[in-house]
Amino acid sequence: MTNLRLLLVVLALGGCLGIATDSSAPVDQSAPGRWATLAPMPTVERYDPASNSWDTRPPLPVAVHHAAAVAVGDRLFVIGGYTGGRVRWEALDSVWEWAEARGTWEKRTPMPTARGGLAVVLLGERIHALGGSVREALNAHEVYDAAANRWTVVNPMPTARDHLAAVAFHDRVWALGGRSSFFGEQYANVEVYDPATDSWRTGPSLPRGRGGLAAAALADRIVVFGGESPFRIFNATEMYEPTGNRWIAKEPMPTPRHGLGAVAIDGRVYVPAGGREPGLAPTQANEAYTP
Repeated sequence: MTNLRLLLVVLALGGCLGIATDSSAPVDQSAPGRWATLAPMPTVERYDPASNSWDTRPPLPVAVHHAAAVAVGDRLFVIGGYTGGRVRWEALDSVWEWAEARGTWEKRTPMPTARGGLAVVLLGERIHALGGSVREALNAHEVYDAAANRWTVVNPMPTARDHLAAVAFHDRVWALGGRSSFFGEQYANVEVYDPATDSWRTGPSLPRGRGGLAAAALADRIVVFGGESPFRIFNATEMYEPTGNRWIAKEPMPTPRHGLGAVAIDGRVYVPAGGREPGLAPTQANEAYTP
């Protein structure tokens, strides 16, 4: 969103061994894209791409992890997540709204299903909240109308999963990757939702299944970054090309990580934060990819 210079990233928690793994997709030698290293992220603040600098904003009223965030115009919504430490997590149904002009956080109508490790994406004027987990992975699919402050339950995802990524692309919602649990099945499958018919179809699978990945949609392509599976952290940058209906490998991330964020601004994808090693293992990495 060019009118919102705010990248909010919630770091993922979980175990994985620090082994960097390139993509198994065919490598695009002619146009691999390029990475740039930017000003490190202090913790979770607002980033201005024009000045390559960070500044602070008021913290959330409640400390959360594994939440999801999405911008709607000049407003930011932080949805779901967990409270608690490693031993016991409590899933949240909370929705917090930040408006830059107001300068405060406000609580909005909660989700019908409490969950963390979910993905959210804006399609048109509505926010789709996908998957996540409480004690096990969910296929929940609920839609928030920010103007009316109202949730609607719609057709659930075919695959229950958490730690997935999601993008809006060509008037559809794309759910990518994720997992049943950390040591459970790691999904490569892609499922595509059509809001006009409230129906799902199967999309082109990722080159390799994993959770904790990030994704961003550009005008004519989807890009996914990083992720984890048991005993691996990924440095993969992979791009979906509609013309060939295929995924191809691009220049790998300089810093392999999982639980990262990604947002596209003016054709460039900003990829801050994440974890590099077992446990939390946070990094201040802030890198940008230009296709």
